[in-house]
Amino acid sequence: MTTFPANFLWGAATAGHQIEGNNVNSDWWARELTMPGMELSGDACDSYHRYREDIDLLADAGLTSYRFSLEWSRIEPAPGAFSKAELAHYRRMIEHCFARNVTPVVTLQHFTTPQWFANDGGWLAPDASEKFQRYVKEATTILDGVEWVVTMNEPNMQAAIMTAMRRMQLAGDAQWQSPTVEGTEETKQTHSDFLTYADPEIGRAFTTIHHAAREIIRANTSAKVGWTIAAGALTAAPGGEEKLLEIRYGKEDVYWEGSRGDDFVGVQAYSSQQVDANGLVPHPPHPENTLVGTAYRPDALAVAVRHAWEVTGGVPVLVTENGIATSDDEQRIRYTAEALQGLHQTMNEGIDVRGYLHWSLLDNFEWGHWEPTFGLIAVDRETFVRSPKPSLAWLGRVAQSNNLDVEVSA
Repeated sequence: MTTFPANFLWGAATAGHQIEGNNVNSDWWARELTMPGMELSGDACDSYHRYREDIDLLADAGLTSYRFSLEWSRIEPAPGAFSKAELAHYRRMIEHCFARNVTPVVTLQHFTTPQWFANDGGWLAPDASEKFQRYVKEATTILDGVEWVVTMNEPNMQAAIMTAMRRMQLAGDAQWQSPTVEGTEETKQTHSDFLTYADPEIGRAFTTIHHAAREIIRANTSAKVGWTIAAGALTAAPGGEEKLLEIRYGKEDVYWEGSRGDDFVGVQAYSSQQVDANGLVPHPPHPENTLVGTAYRPDALAVAVRHAWEVTGGVPVLVTENGIATSDDEQRIRYTAEALQGLHQTMNEGIDVRGYLHWSLLDNFEWGHWEPTFGLIAVDRETFVRSPKPSLAWLGRVAQSNNLDVEVSA
C-alpha cells in the first residue's frame, strides 16, 4: 500500500498569463506582439472570468489544493498605482477556494512583470528589489487565511530567459525559442546551449530580492513562504562530472541555497538530462518523448527532490509542478503514477514532502506556443468549454484515497 500522510496536499497548478487572457500590461504581452516566432496568448483560457468553474472542476474531482498566480501587471499597472478592483478579484479567487475546501497556494510572480518594470531595467535594475517589495506588501493585504505563498516562480528559468534574450540580441537572432520547448532536431543543440550557461550573480541577485519579499510576507501574514525552482534532474555522462557541477551550480544550486531559511521550497521537475564534458546533452529522439521534446522520465521528480533536500539542508518540499506534455492521457496517468511512486520512496527515506501539485490543471498557453498540452482538463479555444480528461478523475481518486492503489480507469 503506497499511502501518503493524512494532511498531504493534492492539487494542480496554473499561471495567470497562461490561462487568464488579455494581460495587456505585462512584458510577456508586449513580447508576443513583437517577437517573431511567438504565438499570441490572446484570450488564453479566459480563466480570469471562469476561475470559479476551474476551481469547481478541481474540487469536484477530489483534489484539495490549487496553485495559481497573481498578475502583478494587473495589480500595479503603473508604478505605485494599485488597482483595488484587481486585488478584490484575486481575493474572490482565494475565497472561492476556501468555500470549496481547497487550499490555495498563491504565487506572487510567475514569469511576467509589468511592462513599466521591464522598461526600467527589469530584475537587473538597481531598485528592482524595492519595486517588488512595494508590490509584495500590497499583495499581502489580500492573503488573510492563505497558508502557502510563493514569492516567485522559477527564478532560475527567468535568469535563463534573460541570458538567452541577451545572447539573441548580441547574435542578431530575433527568432523566439520557448525555454520549455526543445524545438526541431536542427535547433536542439542551440536550445541546449543557451540554457546551459547561467550567471550565478543573477541567482544571488534574485536570492536577495526573494529574501526581502519573504520578510514582508512573514511580517504581514501567517503563511508559509518559499519560492519554486526548475529542477533539471541533471546527471553526468562519462567524463561530464566536473561540467555537471559547474552547470548545475549556476542553473540550480545557487537557488536551492537561497531557499535555506524558507518554510518550504517548491520543486518543479519534468524530465532528466545528461551533462557531458561540453555541456547539456540534447534529448535523443524516442517514441515516448514528450510534445516539448523531452525524454519520458518520471523518475526525474525523485531525483530532483533528493537533490533539493540535500542542497537546501532539509527545507520541507512542496512539489509545485510535475507533469508531461502529451496528447495521450493514458501516458499522462502512467507518468504521474510512476512519478508519485518515486516521490513516495523519497518520503520513506526521510525527506519531508508536504504535497503534490500537478502541472497543469488546464491545457494552456505554453510561453509562445499553444501545441504542448500538459492539462488535466482540455479547453476549447473558441468556446472555452472545459472537458475534464480521465487523468483528472484518476488523480482525484488518488487524492481521496490518499494512496496509489486505485484503479487506473476513466
